[in-house]
Amino acid sequence: MRLYGMPVLLGAACMSGCMRVGPDFRPQHESWSEHWSSPAIEQVTEQGIQPDAQQWWRIFADQNLDGLIAEADVHNGDLKIAGLRIIEARAQLGIAVAGRYPQLQQANADLLYSARKRSDGFDPRSGSFLQYGMGFSIGWELDFWGRFSRAIESADAVFFAAQANRDDVLVLLHAQVATTYFTLRTAEARLHIARENAQLQKRSYEITRLLFKSGETDELDLQQAKTQYLGTLSNIPDLESQIMLARHALSVLIGRPPGPLPELDEQPGKEGVVPLVDRAVLQDVPANLLLRRPDVRAAEYQMAAQSALIGVAKADLYPSVSLLGSLVWSASSLTGAPSTLAVVGGPSITWNLFDHGKITNNVRVQDARLQELIVAYQDTVREAAREADDQATALLAAIQRDSILHDAQGAARRSLTLANTIYREGYSDFQRVLDAQRALFAQQDAYIVNRSNAVSSLIALYKAVGGGWYTEAPLVDSATRQQMQQRTDWGELLNESNMPSSANPRPSEGPSR
Repeated sequence: MRLYGMPVLLGAACMSGCMRVGPDFRPQHESWSEHWSSPAIEQVTEQGIQPDAQQWWRIFADQNLDGLIAEADVHNGDLKIAGLRIIEARAQLGIAVAGRYPQLQQANADLLYSARKRSDGFDPRSGSFLQYGMGFSIGWELDFWGRFSRAIESADAVFFAAQANRDDVLVLLHAQVATTYFTLRTAEARLHIARENAQLQKRSYEITRLLFKSGETDELDLQQAKTQYLGTLSNIPDLESQIMLARHALSVLIGRPPGPLPELDEQPGKEGVVPLVDRAVLQDVPANLLLRRPDVRAAEYQMAAQSALIGVAKADLYPSVSLLGSLVWSASSLTGAPSTLAVVGGPSITWNLFDHGKITNNVRVQDARLQELIVAYQDTVREAAREADDQATALLAAIQRDSILHDAQGAARRSLTLANTIYREGYSDFQRVLDAQRALFAQQDAYIVNRSNAVSSLIALYKAVGGGWYTEAPLVDSATRQQMQQRTDWGELLNESNMPSSANPRPSEGPSR
């Protein structure tokens, strides 16, 4: 056995990973975001423990809504894709980690047969022999400038960004399910009001028709009553259509084809109920919640990933140090022929000195991309603050309008009673009855629509502060897991028990390995 270059090999191995080029990531928070709040948010929020903002929908105490959200967590397609992207990012992280270790470059085996030739052909017995051998070569690029460490750092941040993106999908999904659910309930309530008023106006129309036939009133009253009745009646098909569209939207959100939702009909008592919840319960101050929003965390992880790529690009400016080694074994069947085993190793240095600015410009490209992400992150935080403030302002306005509209619909109902009485006694014409009916329908409808706006604003406020990212559903459901394992050996990558969660420190505190 012959050994070559062993001292050089050991010395180079000791130098592996001694430094990392490129910037270390630093958070890019603006000073205002650390202490941000707004008067509107302060008025419509309170500090508390229950319900947790992770499951804010429980504030409505509606089992139908709880069931829909639980089913959406299991079957929604967008959420499944977001979970699979975490698995994909985990596999990409494995690729980056593999770069740190030696790679088998070449392996070969050969077998040769030799025999002397006579005039009548080959004679296997006349000096024939076998010659055989095996060998393989290994190359190991040392992480001298931190190229692979930075690549791992980048892949690590991308992995956590994928988790934050899934949390963001959850936030959006839960808000969509709740908003669509209460859109359904609002349409049911408005349909009930329209049918009630249509019945009331139908009675007036039938009375005026009888009075017209008996000659006690003119045709104008008849036609006005008919016009108002038919106008109210025309709202009913549109509201029925809104109910069906909301049901179809809910079906798709929970992973079903458009169709009936029997579970909503099996738990009666909530049809047409639009609750008024005038406070959002938060477990932290808005500024902290804002920076923990999943989309904000994802934007910050994306910055961290791109920052590390600058180091990967900068490493190309410096020599690449690799260790090369070969192990070769050969033998022969000839009597007395020796077998040999040779080990050859040594360093290899590659340095691209004449690239005409290609590497330098690649570093600039990566740095420009980082700056773009910094600006995008700052815009994301500002937009999140605007969204939270807007929804708090809208919720406050809807709460203030609620009591006013409640009193207004009561006054409209009383006005109709008085108008009917005065008309029957002959002290007023029929126009005042029609006006009172029209006002009652408008005020009742406005009251329900305003309540719907209040609910939508409350849901949007929870969404704006990043609430609703909790779920008990796995990243990959059992059926999908089985299908993937039948195609590919996934090892432990589909095992969530040893997977770092998105609750880990933000990238400003350093990514997990």
